[in-house]
Amino acid sequence: MEKVLKVASENGVVIFSKSSCCLCYSVNILFQELGVTPFIYEIDKDPDGKEMEKAIMKLGCNTPVPAVFIGGQLKGSTNEIMSLHLRGALIPLLRQYHGFNN
Repeated sequence: MEKVLKVASENGVVIFSKSSCCLCYSVNILFQELGVTPFIYEIDKDPDGKEMEKAIMKLGCNTPVPAVFIGGQLKGSTNEIMSLHLRGALIPLLRQYHGFNN
């Protein structure tokens, strides 16, 4: 859990991802289109990946990837991020981070 929280707290917008996950790719593209370049952490390329998946689930994410953290706080997976975006709540969360152009 410590590794997940450390990565999440050191970067403004983090997506814990797997290189073969199409939903991870979709969430990343959403952020890119909004003008945000998230830090992508590919947990399938980390020897501690399985433990990180468990930690993400313990933190409250319904699926281990994609897991989106903004400002060190877990905001959720694909459904939660899309819901935030559709309600107009995602952009205000992102405004405070460097590199956000909207």
